Amino acid sequence: MSHPFPADPHGPVREMGFEVSPWQLTWKGLRIDMLARTESLFALSNGHIGLRGTLEEGEPSELNGSYLNGFYELRDLPYAESGYGYPESGQTVVNVTDGKIIRLLVEDEPMDLRYGTTEDHERTLDFRTGTLRRTTVWTSPTGRTVRIKSERLVSFTKRAIAAIHYEVEPLSEDMTLVLQSDLLANEPIPVQGDDPRLAAALDSPLVADLATCDGYSAVLAHHTRTSELHMAAGMDHVLDLPSEAETSIRADGDLARLTISAKVPRGSKLTLTKYIGYGWSARRSVPALCAQVEAALALAVDTGWTQLVADQTAFLNDFWHDADIELDGDPELQQAVRFALFHVLQAGARGESRAIPAKGLTGPGYDGHAFWDTESFVLPMLTYTLPAAAGEELRWRHATMDKAKARAAELAQKGAMFPWRSINGDECSGYWPAGTAGVHVSADIANAVARYIRATEDEQFDVEVGVELLVETARLFSGMGHFDAGGGFRIDGVTGPDEYTAVVNNNVFTNLAVQQNLRDAIEATRRQPDVARKLGVTNEETSRWEACADAMTIPYDDKLDVHQQCESFTNLGEWDFEGSKDKYPLLLNYPYYDLYRKQVVKQADLVFAMYTRGDAFDQPTKKRNFDYYYPLTVRDSSLSACCEAVVAAEVGYLDLAYDLMCESVFTDLHDLHANVSSGLHIAALAGAWMDCVAGFGGMRDFDGNITFAPRLPKRLNYMNFRMIVRGSSIRVSVEPTSATYRLLSGPPITLAHHGEEFVLGEEPVTKKIAKTPALVAPHAPPGCAPYNRPE
Repeated sequence: MSHPFPADPHGPVREMGFEVSPWQLTWKGLRIDMLARTESLFALSNGHIGLRGTLEEGEPSELNGSYLNGFYELRDLPYAESGYGYPESGQTVVNVTDGKIIRLLVEDEPMDLRYGTTEDHERTLDFRTGTLRRTTVWTSPTGRTVRIKSERLVSFTKRAIAAIHYEVEPLSEDMTLVLQSDLLANEPIPVQGDDPRLAAALDSPLVADLATCDGYSAVLAHHTRTSELHMAAGMDHVLDLPSEAETSIRADGDLARLTISAKVPRGSKLTLTKYIGYGWSARRSVPALCAQVEAALALAVDTGWTQLVADQTAFLNDFWHDADIELDGDPELQQAVRFALFHVLQAGARGESRAIPAKGLTGPGYDGHAFWDTESFVLPMLTYTLPAAAGEELRWRHATMDKAKARAAELAQKGAMFPWRSINGDECSGYWPAGTAGVHVSADIANAVARYIRATEDEQFDVEVGVELLVETARLFSGMGHFDAGGGFRIDGVTGPDEYTAVVNNNVFTNLAVQQNLRDAIEATRRQPDVARKLGVTNEETSRWEACADAMTIPYDDKLDVHQQCESFTNLGEWDFEGSKDKYPLLLNYPYYDLYRKQVVKQADLVFAMYTRGDAFDQPTKKRNFDYYYPLTVRDSSLSACCEAVVAAEVGYLDLAYDLMCESVFTDLHDLHANVSSGLHIAALAGAWMDCVAGFGGMRDFDGNITFAPRLPKRLNYMNFRMIVRGSSIRVSVEPTSATYRLLSGPPITLAHHGEEFVLGEEPVTKKIAKTPALVAPHAPPGCAPYNRPE
């Protein structure tokens, strides 16, 4: 299996039919073999509801999917040999009742793009309206031609609602058209293969509870067999019918269907607006859920399609005002960056105390689980662009505190131990070395909490959520580690971000994250003494945290003059990169036993630590470390390139940083890891923000001090980005030789530019940028060259 980067980076765009445009993603033409990819790329979500970008007619489709955040089914986790503390059950996101389906029959022939002739087919995902538009001109096998136009949205402003505006126009002659608008539960889902990153298939996970219909509306209620979660889905319609039309509706078990039959003259249109409502709960009754959905539908119908689109556009206008990134010099990259920001927004905008899964709600990959990706990659972007969404995700973590404490106690630890992967807060990773041993996830959460508090000064969050998260994670790590004979504080038997080097001692990324966690917890108890007292924090306890942080072991190889990713890492055997250059990803082609014993890095680990805890390294050390670890890193994870890009930019390898950024940004648009069919890589998409703002913008936030060190690669002429810090909205405009800072709203704020502190007030501030010396960058491992797009 070769590394999935195409030889011609521009090839997939032309091949797949995408047009380059700054504010939308448009596909022209029909490629049935590309459906699985486009179903993910054109997915719509608001963080609560997710709809894959399948065609309204239901078929053809590769992987249909409709998801509700947090709605899952339990399944057994099989073990050849079980052990104490192994999770007993896993969780898998459920493909819930599908409301997207609007089947079309032209006379008696089903509209299906696999048959007849598709004369025109265009789909557009619009980043400013938040809608997916589609136009198709299709001729049936018997020669009847129709034009179909549709537009759909998942509402940002009405969390429980999605809607579709659908119209059919006869072009060749008068004809009888039939529309069948469905709610369909328990759609069969294909088995996706043996790749562990894909999802488990569930066979008919929903049990019918209730089916009702009246007029143009219907509601279906179901529950899951094992997790016993209840959901309801409803639909209502507004029709614009010709004079001769018949309608009927039925609902039973897993199907509700509104049927419309109409004689439509050539040049006239049959128009339907479909409103879809969802609700779910672990506690509420079936009647209560149905009433909730019916109320949401009534509100949506009253609002109307035109106003829903206007509200959606207004929401996005506000988002882009605070989050947009403008690039000059690479139009395709500009499009890809906005695509990335839009999908990250969709993943987290209205989750409201739910997790942000690794795939968002774009597909079933990773079983719909949330990982450390959320706090380490997604929340940095949301914290500085849509802080309320970041706060809501952290409130979800806090809502699972009891489960985290129980997990810690099960493993003979104090405090709270958050899961490696989960939907509801219970650990459901069946592989200990790359799951439970990845304890840094708890420190990542704590670091995200501290970042959010510094960036927002959210007092209510601090009191209700923040202090406890910081305290209980500090308790975990102060008890997990120990002082050795030399007085150093050690954390042994853990796995860092690099899952090819597992169950190690003193992983630098983990230890530095924990060190920050301990210091932030001390600060939190001083900032909120009343909360600390309620949590039983004592002076003795905080003194231990301080001692642990100050004595934290950070392995270093004096002979090589570099940090060790973990203790003794630089003494491990060499990996045969030449022999494995056509066998990526390694996890699908080599045993972990071999990987664990060699110097081969799956994804940025120590290099990522030099970004997240850059204050713990000086510049010469960062460069030496990067030069050592970059040639060992195979980037078998989509999380790696964006981290490496940030540090490459900081140490002066700007062209390499640009190529690595492109690899991260185009991960899904060009399907670089050959698995976009199961959903988008939300953390890699958030990496687009990281690479622009933290990489080429040089933004850092250490202890609340916002600093910038902007520098552009030669492929970019200009970059402009925005962010919110402590109520101040700022814009940073970067050119090759200067950067201009503007305060768009809010109070004056103290910033720094390449180490020079200044106060940004009403007047813009322009600072010079010194020329970056040309440096020869290290080489990637054989077969792992970054995604080098031609000029």
